[in-house]
Amino acid sequence: MAPVLLVLLLALLLFGAGFALKALWWIAIIVLVVWLLGFVIRPTASGGKRGRWYRW
Repeated sequence: MAPVLLVLLLALLLFGAGFALKALWWIAIIVLVVWLLGFVIRPTASGGKRGRWYRW
């Protein structure tokens, strides 16, 4: 009974890790798209030149 529980626990952990990694990939892709759009859609600063879209 214990080996079966260990195998089921391992399968549950691997499924959870796979789902988390897939979700992190989607979040990374969304952040990358927003970051790239920030370079294209930048507000103009005083003097007519392009300003920084980030605050740091």
